[in-house]
Amino acid sequence: MSISQIARSLTPSATLKLNEKATIMRQKGDPVIHLGGGEPKSKVPFDAILATTGLLDSAEIRYTPPDGTVAMKKAIIRYTEEHYNRLVEPRQIIASNGAKQSLMVALQAILNPHEEVIFPAPYWVSYPDMVKLCQGLPIPVLPEDGTFYPKISDIEENVGSYTKAVIINSPNNPTGAVYSEEFIADIVEFCRKRDLYLIMDDIYNRLVFDNRKPSNCFNYVKDFGDNSKLILINGVSKQYAMTGFRIGWAIGNKDLIEVMTNIQSHQTSGPPTLSQKAAIGAINGVQSSVENLRVALENRRNIMIDNLNSFDGLKVTKPDGTFYCFVDFSHYNPNSVELAELLLEKVQVITVPGLAFGLDGYLRLSYCGSINDIREGIERIQWVLDPDAPNELYIGERKLVRDW
Repeated sequence: MSISQIARSLTPSATLKLNEKATIMRQKGDPVIHLGGGEPKSKVPFDAILATTGLLDSAEIRYTPPDGTVAMKKAIIRYTEEHYNRLVEPRQIIASNGAKQSLMVALQAILNPHEEVIFPAPYWVSYPDMVKLCQGLPIPVLPEDGTFYPKISDIEENVGSYTKAVIINSPNNPTGAVYSEEFIADIVEFCRKRDLYLIMDDIYNRLVFDNRKPSNCFNYVKDFGDNSKLILINGVSKQYAMTGFRIGWAIGNKDLIEVMTNIQSHQTSGPPTLSQKAAIGAINGVQSSVENLRVALENRRNIMIDNLNSFDGLKVTKPDGTFYCFVDFSHYNPNSVELAELLLEKVQVITVPGLAFGLDGYLRLSYCGSINDIREGIERIQWVLDPDAPNELYIGERKLVRDW
């Protein structure tokens, strides 16, 4: 079969592939515990569901404008004014089929072949392949000090004549790190001076812990006019637990949004009518569901950290936000793919290998599932890895005996 060079350069999304695997195992009746998931288990806000009922009753569900409905843009304007203290115009907004598409369309709009996009590592699994799809070059940058918190010098040292954009994801997937206000201010100013696009992936922006406040890039933007190269990405998937509705958005300068709209019009047309109605309901409705989710995630994070600290050999960095913990398992196996396969084979616990995020020896563990799953999942992991663990383990009525 003849396929393109770009297609051959891509790999499947590690996280989506594992979600599929977990579904298949559960359908077979296997007692799998999915600690690799990337979606909250809380219910969709009632206001989101209520907003769709009238449209469903009308049976008039039609095409929408390629950049989103007027009502959707009004909701995004309200959201941006409330959470970023910045009033934007409808022509500065595009609504998409998820924040992922907003980011993809932005990259397609700004990148020429062989231009570079820089992003701190560890990074979200899709960044490198999304850049490759645009014939660009992904440049992941590990902080020099070995932490999950980049400094502006880490970015500066990797910028060259072909650099076109920088992507910043804070809170970060997979580490949960919230980057400092100093770094956000520095990166905004650095990109302005160097005439680089700055893409702020804020999809987890409101899911932060320990009394932190979400960072706001607009606090450091001197001019968000027609020459601005700031692109803000957000959506309803994470904070409102609306992953299946696939509504995200981008905010940028008018000319860029116009180009992005042209691209999106040929890709998918406008986002679904029902999904936009639901997103509008969530944004304009009662916001208690976001705070309830944030509090629940903070509690589950604490439980996960306590359980991870119960056995030796792990290096655990406490997440500042999101619903992920990125744990150094290299003491047991520096090959994260082998380790993840071992845990799945022996005790049916799904984790995501750190290699997919640009740092081998680590596993990404999610705490967006139930407390019971967190505790039992880590107990199973400990049983496989810790030589001081008991020789036997029960999973339901099935007794396992360590034979390795």
